[in-house]
Amino acid sequence: MSVTIDIAGLPADRIGFAPSPLAELCMALHALSQPAHHPGLQSWTTSTTASLDPCLADRLLEAEFMWRSSFSDIFMAFAGVPGGTGRPGATLAEELDVLDRMDDERFVMAALEHCWLALYNEGGGPHPLKDEAARAKALETAAARGPRQLEFSTRLLDDPAGVRVWMRRLLEDCDEAFFAETWRRVEPRQTADARHKTEVLRRKGLPSALREVSAALSVDEGLTTITADKMVNGRTTATDPLIGAGLLFVPTNFGWPHLLVLHAPGWRPVVHYPLDSPELASGPGSVELLQRRMEALAHPMRMMLCRSLARAPYTTSELARVYGISAPEVSRHLAVLKKAGLTHTRRQGRYVQHQLDLPVVARIGSDFIEGILR
Repeated sequence: MSVTIDIAGLPADRIGFAPSPLAELCMALHALSQPAHHPGLQSWTTSTTASLDPCLADRLLEAEFMWRSSFSDIFMAFAGVPGGTGRPGATLAEELDVLDRMDDERFVMAALEHCWLALYNEGGGPHPLKDEAARAKALETAAARGPRQLEFSTRLLDDPAGVRVWMRRLLEDCDEAFFAETWRRVEPRQTADARHKTEVLRRKGLPSALREVSAALSVDEGLTTITADKMVNGRTTATDPLIGAGLLFVPTNFGWPHLLVLHAPGWRPVVHYPLDSPELASGPGSVELLQRRMEALAHPMRMMLCRSLARAPYTTSELARVYGISAPEVSRHLAVLKKAGLTHTRRQGRYVQHQLDLPVVARIGSDFIEGILR
């Protein structure tokens, strides 16, 4: 499984590296909402969460599905506004200005990206602002996440202009509360990394630059297709005449272990790559339990289910729809994962949601080493 980027005929000067304050704010918000994804950031997430004004914390909960379970493309608005430069602004305010120039239809689709994960590659189709069936589908998906998500999605579809004002003010308040100081500390390193990789690209070529970005990235011998080794299938082009040719690599201090590839139709592709790879915490585990867990994860479909369950809680019917299999088949796979102690469930109203136990999964590697050397 992989995401591919068609770069055939793309001039070398259209491939670039640059930091993005808005994209980094997204990853910072994700780290705050999913601290288990980022054990190396524990000190920052703990202190920042403790210092948040309760009112701001509540407001963040209203829209958190845009950065908790998936990463909304609105945080890379520079890649989705036709006629733009295709590069991030130097400041958060500049990038928010670019976001303001995005039309309502594109903004709403990006903000509700979690509702269309199964259709992310396809684009097109009825728009929830114009089609009642599409609207109902979006709200049904939001309802499965919880009452806050449903309320926000309803507001967004009823009054996109008002929500956009609300969203900008929220992000500006985040900047004032914690992000401005955080960005002041991390931006110099990101700028230096972007400058270094730009020089590697110029002097040694694209294959060398990709190796420095991530071992998960590669390019074919003809330099026509970049492949990102990810547990998702996707495709995009860096030479779409409607949006403008270009491919951008954006560093992040908060992104590990996520390597993100923006590959939405009608958007310029962006690779958001992490700078750090902190080691995971280890813990004890029996060899028998370890074997059961590794066997549970060995099945390709269960690995794909885990990709979703690691990001957010999902219902059986949602997983069936995303992966194109029957609900009973999903239930059988979930039963295997639960028996191995890899997932837990919770009830959200009339929905039963499943989620991966990230600390347990994080221990499997160290448990394996301990088991074979015991």
